[in-house]
Amino acid sequence: MSRAFTIRELRVHVVDKSSSGGDYFNQGASEHWLVDSVISNPMSGYAQYSQRRSSWGIGVLGSILVEIETEDGTVGVATGTGGVPAAWLIKHHFSRFLVGTDARNINKIWDQMYRASLPYGRKGIPIMAISTVDLALWDLNGKIREEPVYHLIGGLSREEISLYCTGPAPATIKEMGFWGAKVPLPYSHFDGLEGLNQNVAFLTEKRNEVGPDYPLMVDCYMSLTVPYAIQLAEACKHLDIHWWEEVLSPEDLDGYRQIRQAHPTLKWTTGEHEYTRYGFRAIIEDRGIDILQPDVMWVGGLTELLRIAAHAAAYDTPIIPHGSGPYSYHFIASQTGPAVCEYVAASPDGLSIMPMFGDLLEGEDVPQNGRLKVSASPGFGMQIANREHLRPVD
Repeated sequence: MSRAFTIRELRVHVVDKSSSGGDYFNQGASEHWLVDSVISNPMSGYAQYSQRRSSWGIGVLGSILVEIETEDGTVGVATGTGGVPAAWLIKHHFSRFLVGTDARNINKIWDQMYRASLPYGRKGIPIMAISTVDLALWDLNGKIREEPVYHLIGGLSREEISLYCTGPAPATIKEMGFWGAKVPLPYSHFDGLEGLNQNVAFLTEKRNEVGPDYPLMVDCYMSLTVPYAIQLAEACKHLDIHWWEEVLSPEDLDGYRQIRQAHPTLKWTTGEHEYTRYGFRAIIEDRGIDILQPDVMWVGGLTELLRIAAHAAAYDTPIIPHGSGPYSYHFIASQTGPAVCEYVAASPDGLSIMPMFGDLLEGEDVPQNGRLKVSASPGFGMQIANREHLRPVD
């Protein structure tokens, strides 16, 4: 086994919440707009937690960062979420499958981590932990080979990626050159007819801001019921919503089937909060979703995303990943599906372009005029910039 690929050490860190990067919900003392904005959410039925996502603890877990070092001193780096619980799993459970092994054996390492965590895993924090380790392995392999990750997974299929932006101000997003804009839905069925009317008024305002021919998407964050989603979509037909996102929990396939029957010409998307190929298998084969949106930082990493993509390709179901910055960019650059990716506005006000991982990492590719050419830097092209934000886990 080559020293260059033999894993010598695994280091796991929790990211200081005062930093400005790590994951979507760790944007420093000035709370990221996605955390504190008004948005319909799974807790909307409880008055004290009804609209501010930060109030019910969306960011309570926090960010983690994994370093995997080989015997020749090369280090692969990746960040993710899951906080102390995910970091503990990596350090005290998953490390046995990495230290002393060949970093090229990514499929084997993934399988061992997944199978070993089956009694307590399959979704949620354990898969988030596996995702971060997996991404660090891909980064490591790219750095050892002095190749960008997209060359390791099939090479470039396009020179440039178009991005849409999720943010609070679609008109500004349009001015910045993004392909489209996605906005959060403010109210749910818990707010009754008044809330429905306010949703229509809100989306009408956003449509007027960007004009009639600009793609406008709506993030419903798993917060609606089937009847409400059908009613809302009917009330907004004149607004030409490009897609309705996550109106239900991703496993409610029967619900999505009913919605599609009611509105067969509209686009429905989901997948951001689903995990592994096993979670996506039924979604893909049911053919009730127009676009899949797995998050590579949550779904099981790049290794699992590639498996999901292969399955989806057999059903001609496109994948447009949820956020994840450079991790998603390398995936999209290597695929022959839509050359479109999401940029989650990382500035506190959502009105300017900043690296998703803030000042935690350096070398991150960021959009220019709504487009992005993925750099040819080895791995995912990022290094740790500020170690003072990291707290090692023992």
